[in-house]
Amino acid sequence: MLNEEKTDALLTIHLNCDPGREVREMLDTKQAYGKKEGVQYYHVIQSFKPGEVTPELALEIAREFAEEHLPGFEAVIAVHVDREHIHAHTIFNSVNAETGRKYHSNARSYYSQIRATSDRLCREHGLSVIMEGASSKAVSYIEWLRQSKGQPTFRSMLEADLRTVIEDANDLGHFFMLMEHMGWEINHGNRLGFRLRGQDRFMIPGRKNPMFTEDGILAAIQGNLSAIEAGQRLPSAYRVPYRPYKKHPKYTGFLALYVHYLYVLGKIEKRQYPPRMTPQLRKEVIRFERCREQFAFLRENGIATQEDMTAFQARTEDTLTGLMKRRTILNVRKKKRRALYDALADVEALAEAKRLYDEGLSGMEAEAARYTDVSALLDSCGIPRDRLAAEKVELYRQLAELNRSIRAERKKLGLCKEVMERAPKMKQSIEKIEMKEVSHDEHRRR
Repeated sequence: MLNEEKTDALLTIHLNCDPGREVREMLDTKQAYGKKEGVQYYHVIQSFKPGEVTPELALEIAREFAEEHLPGFEAVIAVHVDREHIHAHTIFNSVNAETGRKYHSNARSYYSQIRATSDRLCREHGLSVIMEGASSKAVSYIEWLRQSKGQPTFRSMLEADLRTVIEDANDLGHFFMLMEHMGWEINHGNRLGFRLRGQDRFMIPGRKNPMFTEDGILAAIQGNLSAIEAGQRLPSAYRVPYRPYKKHPKYTGFLALYVHYLYVLGKIEKRQYPPRMTPQLRKEVIRFERCREQFAFLRENGIATQEDMTAFQARTEDTLTGLMKRRTILNVRKKKRRALYDALADVEALAEAKRLYDEGLSGMEAEAARYTDVSALLDSCGIPRDRLAAEKVELYRQLAELNRSIRAERKKLGLCKEVMERAPKMKQSIEKIEMKEVSHDEHRRR
């Protein structure tokens, strides 16, 4: 992007990062927020009609676009003049340096946000409206091409099926069963994945739409799908429990350390940043939200001393061990029934193929044969299909609840580890931050 043969050195801009250190600072941001996975960077190209714009104006439009659409994101903008049409490249970090939130984009947001903002800025400067490219990781080229022709893609098919099943499902276990019966295989990892039988890779729709995470699906099943899609409600099944008012306690141990630490970080966050913050100070500021989460965890669980922490970890590990034993038992039951459960799914998924085969359509021989085999298996197993389906729903429901509980207990242990690793360094960090604050205040008084 910054190839000197293509780009005049004067026609580059760095937003929220320093020249020569942009990659290092973007990586530091990801590290500080613990968001190093997934999409790393996004790339937007703005092209202009030949002969209609100067390189300087192209750079200004790209800068206005980035400042309006990407506040808080570290970005590098360069204008290329090696072709007959001038075009501006904007590469930006996938993690916001100020909020820690990841940037998400899809075909809809491309047209409603990226394209709309760029087109408006071009019109305001009296230019023709064209734009090549979008966020290169937001949607694949094949998906974009098929969508532009009005053709279904695997992702659009998945989202349509997800919405249909959410409307029909009674609970999460029922949801998983219905998705299987529509021909989708499910991966119950840290992120919920789906793929049609025969596909190589799982799609993870929750990356782009939080409604399709497990929490979002559960909330939508409970009758909130329309409100979530309209943006009137967050896709989360979590409810903050009511807590009666209590007098502010006097904190000790870990809690007192975090109160002091959050206080000094909060002071930095509220004041105007100096023109060039030191890397260490910048890291401390962007860790503010993570520290608040750790403090809330300590306070909620009454962890103030090393003894409290050790006891909590032991209880959590015991709980986790019990949950995993229960999950193993359920998985054994599921494995024993796997052939029958798969048969239930295949009967539903292949019913249309069998109908078409019976009507004389060629190419459906394998599907029709599979339908006949699984139907015979279900008829010979001695268990009515409705009873077998109810059993499958209940087993899937219990597994879904156990998986959620296991993830929650693992998160607690992860927070314990973070606190234990961070606590010895916090006193030193507080001293450094307070020394910089004093130095800044003395400089300001001068």
